[in-house]
Amino acid sequence: MKPTRFETAIALIDKANSEDVNFYEVSGLQYAKELLYSQRMTRTLLEFAPNASKALQIAARAQHICRWKIARKEYPMDRVGYLKWRETLKRMHADLTVEILKKVGYDDLFTDRVKAIVLKKLIKKNEESQALEDTICLVFLDYYFEEFAEKHADEKVIDILQKTWVKMSSEGHAAALKLPFSEKSLALVQKALA
Repeated sequence: MKPTRFETAIALIDKANSEDVNFYEVSGLQYAKELLYSQRMTRTLLEFAPNASKALQIAARAQHICRWKIARKEYPMDRVGYLKWRETLKRMHADLTVEILKKVGYDDLFTDRVKAIVLKKLIKKNEESQALEDTICLVFLDYYFEEFAEKHADEKVIDILQKTWVKMSSEGHAAALKLPFSEKSLALVQKALA
């Protein structure tokens, strides 16, 4: 049976992400970093929003597509440089995703919708952009937070948690509070929310 356009788009996003030069180790196994991240995005999205549209599922899978191609060090190591880097990345992610979607036969209406979600347009107003933001925050909290917290001072961790919390919806908050945090992480979360 021929794969659907959706399945082919997901496979092409995975193929692009499998070329990541960076690796992430889990249980002694090496994974291409952004491929693993994209799979975690899909898993988390479908747990958080089981009825997510195909457009939202594609946007989640492509959230970090080929992220390694634009290194953070190419931009000044200050807040302005960081924001510029993030904006450039977002545009690249959106453009690469649109390229894949056109290749597999999606029309402009669909590709524009996915692009708007990837760019997180009208966040807080567009349900799909907000669901993507919630998913990004949940993936960070579930898979990367403990490691991040170990490397940084508590004040910085609390600041990041507070910034993360502001980006999320009330549904996102409820899902985040159900995550299996360690005792130390839970204490930091509680401090951040106090």
